[in-house]
Amino acid sequence: MQLAKVIGTVVATHKHDGLKGYKMMIIQPLTDSLQPSGKPVVAIDSVQAGANDLVHWVSAREATLVMENSFAPVDAAITGIVDDVYVVGGGIKNKEEIFT
Repeated sequence: MQLAKVIGTVVATHKHDGLKGYKMMIIQPLTDSLQPSGKPVVAIDSVQAGANDLVHWVSAREATLVMENSFAPVDAAITGIVDDVYVVGGGIKNKEEIFT
């Protein structure tokens, strides 16, 4: 499981049947220190995340487990929305502190 920031949405008028009914979001993976890491990723949203949300996500085979059809063509999935992050010695940070 990794952390990411939701930075956009994907609109697709045609999808694989296994993806119908699922929202796709663009997420920016983050390092342990909550800094951008690598390129943005398209992920299936299983938790109704929104723009600028801090989320946790999974990739590879684990991503398909959030789907009704576990054989759907999915590489990444958002599995939760993060409210706060506690870093030992750094205290609790909420989303506003993280992204400002």
